[in-house]
Amino acid sequence: MASMARELLAQDSVDATLERITASATDLVDGCDAAGILVLRDRKAETLAPTDQLVLESDRLQERLGEGPCFDVARRVEGERVFRIADLTGEQRRWPAYAPGAHALGVGSMMGFLLFTEDEDLGALNLYSRKAGAFTETSELAGWLLASHAAVAFSSARTHAQMEQAVATRHAIGEAMGILMGSHRISEDQAFDVLRRYSQENNVKLREVARLICEQGGLA
Repeated sequence: MASMARELLAQDSVDATLERITASATDLVDGCDAAGILVLRDRKAETLAPTDQLVLESDRLQERLGEGPCFDVARRVEGERVFRIADLTGEQRRWPAYAPGAHALGVGSMMGFLLFTEDEDLGALNLYSRKAGAFTETSELAGWLLASHAAVAFSSARTHAQMEQAVATRHAIGEAMGILMGSHRISEDQAFDVLRRYSQENNVKLREVARLICEQGGLA
């Protein structure tokens, strides 16, 4: 687990970090056959770093039905942060439509963990087994420890990516302003005003306006 935590923080991108998280789940958690991260955006499911097609099918099923344990954890309903379903072959009153559908997909048991830091909720790490009763209390503890490390690594990787994007955007805007200043003999403030007005009038993000200018040498 300690080695995994160091590896997570050493990944060079958000995607690589997420892929290492789900791969670690199948390596470290007893009974785990597949893993994925579910993020909800306005009730729309986005599956990140799935290790198996089963994960995608389960998330699509929950999205279509509008119910399921992964959705509940990702929404953080009633403050829940963990779920463990020992046996999907039996009746599940809480998810009456999802449970038989998941079993039909080949899911025997499931666990899920909210990925969160003190500042934000990031989604849910969901673990699947094709066998009923595969996950024990020990499995749950291992999953919880993994999710705790994963949340920090996920948040750190995303923050780093956002900072890199911000630096790249600022550089592109500066380059675009330089092109406008040189071609139109205007001041720095005037060049930025040209960028801003074009962005507002055409409903295009400022970074996209800057990219166009850098690629085309100006605005058409």
